Order: sequence, then structure tokens, then C-alpha cells
Amino acid sequence: RTAEECISDALQSGYRFLECAEFYGNEHEVGKAIVSSGIPRKDLFICSKVWTTTMEKGHDAIVAQLQKTLDDLSTDYIDLYLIHWPVPGVHVAAYKTLEGLVKEGKIRNIGLSNYAVEDYKELVENGIEIQPAVNQIEINPFLYRKNTIEFFQKEGVVLQSYRSLRDGKKFGDPTLVKIASAKNKSPAQILGRWCVQKGFIYVPKSVKVERMVENANVFDFELTAEEMDELDGLTTPEAIETFFELYKKCVNRDTSKDGTLEGVKTDITKD
Repeated sequence: RTAEECISDALQSGYRFLECAEFYGNEHEVGKAIVSSGIPRKDLFICSKVWTTTMEKGHDAIVAQLQKTLDDLSTDYIDLYLIHWPVPGVHVAAYKTLEGLVKEGKIRNIGLSNYAVEDYKELVENGIEIQPAVNQIEINPFLYRKNTIEFFQKEGVVLQSYRSLRDGKKFGDPTLVKIASAKNKSPAQILGRWCVQKGFIYVPKSVKVERMVENANVFDFELTAEEMDELDGLTTPEAIETFFELYKKCVNRDTSKDGTLEGVKTDITKD
């Protein structure tokens, strides 16, 4: 299925938050779906992300990429624009470029993606003027990095969850299945409700209309404190280490430093 078809279905199903990215390579199709939907721009909240290679090329490349994103999406502003990865030696300057684009009215809010506590501190220490609105990281009961989450919450940075549903790979987990059965809900709905009750921005992903509808139906029930505690306990030390290895691998992804640890922070807050 094309991105245009999936977005059209999502909009018809009631979704109004759309997350895009330069890296996904489908913003033109998303734009076509938006235009054909007839939904007023003011009723949509559109997010996009600038990729590592563009950040490495510098200010002019970032400005040009944002304009391409705007053109592809048939809009003159982005509600939320994220730094996709905190590329060492590059991400601070990229962030300051985005601050300029906020002042021009092309971006409403700046956000972060995949930032560790220490990456955020580097931004602050280098004198950024606009506080990030969000940090988008993987959050679900199977990767619940409590110390990192609490840090950003204290800083006033909202946590936006990606892989909220763990790509469907944990739907058979016994604890999840037990709670889903007790609530007469699907495992996906339990994971979504957990995110909502934690106060995270829950962003489900699916290409099937029936799943889109199912994933959104998380507001007509509540999980008990005991159920929330059970779900909180599903993160293993191995999951934390897997996250850390992925972080080290991806911050330089596709740049001239790809495949190396040059500049990569190896002493970050993992959990």
C-alpha cells in the first residue's frame, strides 16, 4: 500500500497528527493525501524530521530540506520539526538553524528525537534560545527508561513515544495477554492505554484501517495501579543494553562517520 493510501485512511479514521521525516522519503505522497482529504490545515498537526546527512551538510542544506518538506506537504509551516538523531559535532548547530526557522514562521515548535539526557545537556550548555517541545524516543513497557523519562519531564520536555506498540512483536507476552483478556481489549490497546496514562504522546502506526481504528480506541477504559506496575516491570536489563547499542550505532548513521564511534557519547544515562 502507498503512503498516500495509508494517510488517506488514517485521516478518514479521525487521525489528525501526522508524523513524517526526510528519511522516510514519502512526504510528497503524504502531501497528496492531505490535499485530497479536504481537511483544513489548521485542524492538522504535522511533524517532520531532518536526517543526519542533511544536518552534516550544514545550515543551507537544512534550510533547503525544510523547504522541500513544506513543498511536498503542500503547506507553509510545520507544527513540529525534529532533529532525527543527535549527530556528534553537528546537532547543536543544526538545532540553532531550526531556531532561526522558527523565527521565520516556517516551524512552530522544535523537537528532539533519540536524545539521551547528555545530548540535551549539550544543547543547553551551548546556549540554545528555544526549549525543545518534545523528545521522541522509544517508549513502551518493554523499553521503559524511567530515569531518562523523569529527567525530561522535570525539564518540561514532553515525551513522545515511537514504537509504542513494539511493532507488534510483543503482543503474545503473557502479562500483556492476561491484562488484555481481563479488560476485554487487544494487546495493542493495552500498550496504547499504558502510554496515555503515563502522559506520553502516543503515536500508533499501522497500514490497516481496522488496526488504525482499534489502536485509537484507548480512551474508554483505565488500567489499575496494579496493572500499570505489572507493565512497568517488563523492561529487562537486556532491553536497556540493546537500546544502548542501537544508540551508539545510529547517531552517526549515514554520515561521513558512519560505522565509527567518533564523537559518540558512550557514558550516557541508559535507563
